[in-house]
Amino acid sequence: MQIVRTLLICLIISCLTACQSSEKLPNFIIIFCDDLGYGDIGAYGNTIHRTPALDRMAEEGVVLTDFYVSSGLCTPSRSSLMTGSYAQRVDMHINTRPWGSVGRQVLFPRAHKGLHPDETTIAEMLKGKGYRTACIGKWHLGDQPNFLPTKNGFDYYYGIPYSNDMNRDFCPLPLMRNDTVIEAPVDQSTLTKRYTQEALDFIAQDKSRPFFLYLPHAMTHNPLYASDDFKGRSDNGIYGDAVEEIDWSTGQILDFLRREGLSENTMVLFTSDNGAAKPFGGTNKPLSGWKGSTMEGGMRVPGIFWWPSKLPARQIENEMATTMDLFPTIAKIVNAPLPGVQLDGHDILPLLQGKQAASPYEYFYYYQLEHLQAIRKGQWKIHLPLDSMYQHFHRAIMREGRPVALYDLSKDDAESQNIADLHPELVEELLVKADQVRQELGDFGINGNQVRPAALVDNPTVLLKK
Repeated sequence: MQIVRTLLICLIISCLTACQSSEKLPNFIIIFCDDLGYGDIGAYGNTIHRTPALDRMAEEGVVLTDFYVSSGLCTPSRSSLMTGSYAQRVDMHINTRPWGSVGRQVLFPRAHKGLHPDETTIAEMLKGKGYRTACIGKWHLGDQPNFLPTKNGFDYYYGIPYSNDMNRDFCPLPLMRNDTVIEAPVDQSTLTKRYTQEALDFIAQDKSRPFFLYLPHAMTHNPLYASDDFKGRSDNGIYGDAVEEIDWSTGQILDFLRREGLSENTMVLFTSDNGAAKPFGGTNKPLSGWKGSTMEGGMRVPGIFWWPSKLPARQIENEMATTMDLFPTIAKIVNAPLPGVQLDGHDILPLLQGKQAASPYEYFYYYQLEHLQAIRKGQWKIHLPLDSMYQHFHRAIMREGRPVALYDLSKDDAESQNIADLHPELVEELLVKADQVRQELGDFGINGNQVRPAALVDNPTVLLKK
């Protein structure tokens, strides 16, 4: 009888193991807009832009009201998404010194700097689990050969290597396929449509393997474009046209997943790299501030998660999460090991599923360039007292600073009522925390003791069509 019991136990374990091993790994899609504002789509209160696909996505998924990027600008925000770390921790928060434009926060054509090859990206982590990987869209983590997506875990790349306003005489804005420039300057009016078709083609290529698609759109960054099918259609000029074409693009992808029987096994995130820029037609309402700032409108962005078989529908989640959470969350879902370095993100799948009551963040840090300017703890946000601060995110121009300010974001996400005098103990706690953060991640004149270097090249080349 003992032998029979042992054999039965072994048989059960074997069956369970076989079932687990045969369970198909899920697919992942990250749709990452450029400068799309918090209030630019219907799910976040916009009544001007027509966004039916995104509205349906929100109805069928989870809408995060307090979803953040690590920076109000492109390069640092993207580095955090890819690595699960603050941009300061991976040294992607500022353009290279002494080369380039001192003080600038993003990389420019022929940059000396890029994401270090020792950093593990989401794509590299997933390739280790057998995933097909593609980056279709704007990269902006270095334009030198060793910094491009194909050297950072992506099997396939189709897109522009930096922002769409970086069209230079010495380097017309290039469209690349893998490591080759195929068009320069690129026809931007057709980019959203072409990105969408490339995305659909990639998804359809091989259904036997799971895939990771990173789709960082060029829109709604200035200069603004839309295809002939959308130009002039919206009630908000060319900005609204670009938003509505992105909505169409998202609908094309979600509909394709549904038709092909992939929707139940695919997690999709729709978000933006930072808030809307002030002059171009976008809105961050009801938040204060614009792209490039450490006000809420600069760094709080739309965040819609969609995964019909795993996430509840019609869920609004008010707890804080960030794009840095994607790396550890996806790693946990696919049972992949985390890299042996410190990450700043957290596994938020329990939060998305409604199984976790509180945000995994005790504190969240708001940086502009190398300058720590604010900290959030729960519902509270402190703007640190500063003797001076950056006047502009692309120029090392300082202006007179400001006194301490404390806001209760649960009641005042417009940051209009300073209540620092009412909570002196909380203010003191957050000021002490700020000193700890400065030692770890750096600040003016302070080199952080827990940061990792970016990569540098001495003689950068220009991306030209051959």
